[in-house]
Amino acid sequence: MASGDKSPLTKWRERLWPIHAYELKKILPLLFMKFFISFTYGVLTTMKDAFVVTAKGAGAEVIPVLKGWIVLPIALGATLLYSKLANVFRRSILFYSIILLFMVFVFLYGFILYPHLDALSPHQSADWLLSQLGQENAHWVAIYRNWIQSIFFVAAELWGSLVIFLLFWGFVNHICNFNEAKRCYNLFIAGGDLAQMFTGPLVCYFTGKYFASQFGLALQGLVCCVLFFGFMIMALHFFLTRRVLKDERLYQPEHNQQPIDQKTKLSLLESLKFIVRSPYLRYIAMMVVAYGLTINLTEVTWKANLKLAYPETGAYQGFMATVSSSVGICSFIITLFFSGLLIRRLGWHFCAQLPPVVIGATSLIFLTLFLNQEWLGPSPLFLIVLFGAFQNVSTKVMKYAFFDATKEMSYIPLDQESKVKGKAAIDVVGSRLGKSGAAWIQIVLIQIAGTGSVLSITHFLLPLIGCTIFFWILSVRQLNKEFSKKKWAEQI
Repeated sequence: MASGDKSPLTKWRERLWPIHAYELKKILPLLFMKFFISFTYGVLTTMKDAFVVTAKGAGAEVIPVLKGWIVLPIALGATLLYSKLANVFRRSILFYSIILLFMVFVFLYGFILYPHLDALSPHQSADWLLSQLGQENAHWVAIYRNWIQSIFFVAAELWGSLVIFLLFWGFVNHICNFNEAKRCYNLFIAGGDLAQMFTGPLVCYFTGKYFASQFGLALQGLVCCVLFFGFMIMALHFFLTRRVLKDERLYQPEHNQQPIDQKTKLSLLESLKFIVRSPYLRYIAMMVVAYGLTINLTEVTWKANLKLAYPETGAYQGFMATVSSSVGICSFIITLFFSGLLIRRLGWHFCAQLPPVVIGATSLIFLTLFLNQEWLGPSPLFLIVLFGAFQNVSTKVMKYAFFDATKEMSYIPLDQESKVKGKAAIDVVGSRLGKSGAAWIQIVLIQIAGTGSVLSITHFLLPLIGCTIFFWILSVRQLNKEFSKKKWAEQI
């Protein structure tokens, strides 16, 4: 049937679900895998922020300390370890081992560590340290005092870096060709958005009226959900590698694929050298770092205000869960109905520039409103928290609907070695550098100000975010030129 003879229903079906029937047995498991991975990340994220921000003696100031001084070294070490193990073990073994390691830790936290939180927390020595260091260094002492919550925060951050970007997207890029990517990647992102839609109701159910007086029981219920999600992720991966990808039709010459269980020669130093030598990879890395800097420079200020409005752990976590669900709903709608269509119609370049423009504008407006609270009338805190939530939702929507899709598509023209090594360094190290760079900036400014509060340094953040957005947009434009050199721009 000619395209002009297609019914409106068929045309909409092709726009929303541009998948061929023979691709379903590969695409559907990947879609559900992304759903469960994102569901897990959504639950862990709402828990990690609530635990560390509302803990005794803590506040939003502990987030930069954790991201800059603890998460980054551990992420670098995890990437280096992955590099060494990838030379010894098959991809599937590494996949299952990493997922199982996360599941074991979450189980121990929910059923052993958290129930004995007070007994295991060094409150006496932390109080002595605080008396010696002063209240302006309370955020450093809080990490030590609340070491159990801090470890959980680190684990949740690593799930986003290792499982989502390195394991899942590395697996997808390995088994999907460029033609499939244009049609499928926005669907995978939509699957993650759909998961976030359910994150809020799930968390609110366990932390709401049913277990309001028994937060430990609510936590254990969420932990059981996470364990179930982990089992489903491994089951779907096993089905794909042992059943679907054995089909020789999925290894047509144009896929340029290698056996899925091949060991990968991956070195962290070589990965970083790939980025330094390749302008193409450098521009992708600059985009990733710029996103991490912008969102984290803005988000901590919002979370500091959020704690003032919701000081209790359950209330804070409930608000974050509502924001997470809002992100999922908005991202799902935009991804399903608009992002894939815009990428196909208006091209990669246009869609890759949307995130810096929207994220930059909302970030600068939010910080400006915080610095000029007299503009907001008699209840500025409530309005600041609400607009900060709107800024956070719009930022995440841009990330999931456009940034992730365009970034992942930009890896596809590369050769297999560059895909694996460059992607590992950019997605794990680059994303952590963006977040940690923001953390270092905030910590240094807090120490210079001598206030111990992130709210006192907001006026320094405006020019930093403005410069970051400028270089982000410049990187997108330069990367688009590299696409043209590779004769891929017109296909995107």
